[in-house]
Amino acid sequence: MAVTDAAPIVTRRVGLAESWTLKSYLDNGGYAGLRKALTMSPEQITQEVITSNLLGRGGAGFEAGKKWSMLRQAQPVYLVVNGDESEPATFKDHMLIECDPHQLIEGVVICAYAIGAAQAFIYVRGEFALGLERVQAALNEAYAHGAVGKGIFGSGFDLDVVVHPGAGAYICGEETALIESLEGKRGFPRIKPPFFPAAIGLYGAPTVVNNVETLSNLPWIVENGGASFAALGEGRSTGTRIFSLSGHVNRPGNYEVEMSKTTFRDLVEHYGQGVRLDRQVKAFIPGGASAPWFGPDQLDMPLSQEQVGAAGSMLGSGAVTIMDDTTCMVRAAWRITRFFHRESCGQCTPCREGSGWVEKIMRRIEEGAGREEDLDLLLDVCDNIAPGLSWPPQQTTICVLGPSIPSSVVSGIRMFRDEFLLHIKEGACPHG
Repeated sequence: MAVTDAAPIVTRRVGLAESWTLKSYLDNGGYAGLRKALTMSPEQITQEVITSNLLGRGGAGFEAGKKWSMLRQAQPVYLVVNGDESEPATFKDHMLIECDPHQLIEGVVICAYAIGAAQAFIYVRGEFALGLERVQAALNEAYAHGAVGKGIFGSGFDLDVVVHPGAGAYICGEETALIESLEGKRGFPRIKPPFFPAAIGLYGAPTVVNNVETLSNLPWIVENGGASFAALGEGRSTGTRIFSLSGHVNRPGNYEVEMSKTTFRDLVEHYGQGVRLDRQVKAFIPGGASAPWFGPDQLDMPLSQEQVGAAGSMLGSGAVTIMDDTTCMVRAAWRITRFFHRESCGQCTPCREGSGWVEKIMRRIEEGAGREEDLDLLLDVCDNIAPGLSWPPQQTTICVLGPSIPSSVVSGIRMFRDEFLLHIKEGACPHG
């Protein structure tokens, strides 16, 4: 594989002077996609998105156009933007909200027009203080410019958009928990069926929930056509995508690359400028803390939804975390487990209780009081949370947070069992 020369789509204005302002956005082609969209029928826009094969960029990777077409035929229809982005090591939506909020707003209006929504909500994680400030300022500018509100750009289409700050709960990244939060209730995921948002969503009405990066692609797709987007990448993994690269690399950051034709090695060695201190990759997480780990032998795997899935993991939220050969794998797995235990909403027993049991056993091993039989005990508890210990996981809970708990622990034991045993035998971390 080689690094391609595909031009960035959603980050092409990031880095420009005051890129978050209306003036900068208009000077660089802003709202041209919306103006074109308003000359098309909603069905034509939906077809362009289906042709593009744009997959949701929030984690699940569901086709955006297909999600729109599944809406129950009823009024009103709502659009909800998932800007919660709570997955550890994921920071791409945060960047888009801060640096190019008008692109998001333009995508929101295009989507709302396509699905027939008159009301949209942009749900942003409460800790994104600067992002909240900028997206609200951009929305005020968009109203004044006529890009949002009554008779948008002289058309007969009306749309009101509300920015809603969340309270910082990881579980609200799950679309039905986000809807519950938006309704003023506790962020508990809903049982599906019947509560698929496309059928019964916000206030009981049909609702589309799309992620920030997903919607930010729409202006480009409308301007250039779905076929142009589909020409980038391969198979189901089309277009470009932002990957949040972090961990033991020399240059962590957000990098927008062409899917399928770029590999994890390209991401690490070209964009990340290699592993720090010229050390070796020991393992990496390919798609956020929920994803099973990969070893260095999988660095040459393309950034492809299909191939990563076939190998037993996922691209998920687009967060790639590199761990070098100084990493304590016990500590890494324990910290991820501790995060999920803390963020469990407590609604489902396997998640509420199982996450605590796994965290306690992992902490015992990390603190030097582990027993050899703890490894089998961990796998047994994990098997009760996600039977079969495979990926995609078997569901025992309402949402996928519960079955995500075993990922790091099972990966750690399967890939580094000797290190776990050494931890137990020596009563301390061999890495100091």
